[in-house]
Amino acid sequence: MDDNICAWEIGFIPSIIPVKKFNDLTLINPDIFYQYYLFSNKIYCFNETKGCFLEAKTKIPHCVEISKEEKNSKSQLNNITEIIVKSFLLKKILNIPKRHCLHFIQNAILKNCKIYYQGLEPNFVSEMINFLGGIVINDLNDMFELPEINIDQCYQNINILIDDLNKLREDNINELGKVPIMMYHGIINKKDSETDYIGGNVDKDGYNRTVESFRRDLEFYYSNGYRMIRLDDYVNGNINVKYGYSPIVITFDDGNPNNMKVLGKDDNGELIIDENSAVGILESFKKKYPDYNVTATFFVNDYLFQQSKYNEEILRWLVKNGYTIGNHTKGHANFSKIDANKAQEVVATVYQELDSILGTEYLHIVALPFGSPYSKTHANYPYILKGNYNGYEYETEAALRVGWEPELSPYHNDFDKTFLKRCRAYDNNGKEFDIEMVFKMLDKKRYISDGNVDTIVVSSDNKDLVNNLFDKELIVY
Repeated sequence: MDDNICAWEIGFIPSIIPVKKFNDLTLINPDIFYQYYLFSNKIYCFNETKGCFLEAKTKIPHCVEISKEEKNSKSQLNNITEIIVKSFLLKKILNIPKRHCLHFIQNAILKNCKIYYQGLEPNFVSEMINFLGGIVINDLNDMFELPEINIDQCYQNINILIDDLNKLREDNINELGKVPIMMYHGIINKKDSETDYIGGNVDKDGYNRTVESFRRDLEFYYSNGYRMIRLDDYVNGNINVKYGYSPIVITFDDGNPNNMKVLGKDDNGELIIDENSAVGILESFKKKYPDYNVTATFFVNDYLFQQSKYNEEILRWLVKNGYTIGNHTKGHANFSKIDANKAQEVVATVYQELDSILGTEYLHIVALPFGSPYSKTHANYPYILKGNYNGYEYETEAALRVGWEPELSPYHNDFDKTFLKRCRAYDNNGKEFDIEMVFKMLDKKRYISDGNVDTIVVSSDNKDLVNNLFDKELIVY
């Protein structure tokens, strides 16, 4: 390769583009599949795999150097390379093949801003035209004639994109990062010092937590840049979190009375909620931090919240106030110890009960009791996801395990909503996936939002890991 030819990796834009080194660079034969260039009497082609210019080893038929008369002006020629380099970014925004980007911009400049296209889809052409200056095309047939291009607008738009992509990189925006689904059970009205166990654990396994520690957990999540999202939004790839912040999902199992303890009703007939119950604490954080997006999912058994006088009102109150309800099975069943008919009964019974109270306003998501049956290959697993009990048919959208580590982004290739891991919210001196260990794991792997619910932003290193786009636009930096 000639010393005057600069190579770069696709997507990497030098802070100062060496335009002067390309003054003699001329496009030849622009209508063939790959773009070839003439420089210092040698022919080069852009190698898409290696992302650089390489000298052509064989003669290329029908390659004719564009004459000087076809060049608009010396100033435009000097700008060709800058536009060529920056045009690679168009693929990252518009998801258009880069050879088309090159072809379009080079021809637009070298051929008096007139260009004819044949066989390209109208959507591609109109998108590119709008990007390059808002040109209106009246006739989108098989042949397109573009009367002019606003070069200044083109530069302005491309420079904005460069700045935006650089900022995404600097801020480590990563929407393929991991998301913690925190698993709680009971919230006990005690101080940490009043228990016999580590930290805020009320039992040896840490399934029940003190009020003091639950409040501390919520402060910790907030101060470390996490914002709550609904479980169903996570499952369906609808993650709406401010720029630079990370999503977190809060769940509760078992329908313990202390999840939402009702003390009675006020003079207006409204439920009086114990301020030291889980919901009472969550509501206090909703007032303290309006941007926290406070929400949680409560997984109930057939006895609901074990407050027969208020059970139905509790469910309706939760849904009305931004919380969600899921299925934890009848009798907290262990799927590894029951037969297929019983498996369908325990799932269907809770769905039927929620149907009768909430209609369709609950989640078709099951939190697996004990995490059973521990494997999707178990004979009962299909009946968790779909079944029929006494004529009542049901389908489950997602299932949650008693897991240990943060889950994948819903946009990741390996995301499986039917077998999601959760993180037990407990203390164990930074070991065995306690809260401290989990969030240390997340330090460099967490999902960090770009603030736009309609886009998915990932680094070029991770772009091949993206699977389901959920009808969103993919942006790669």
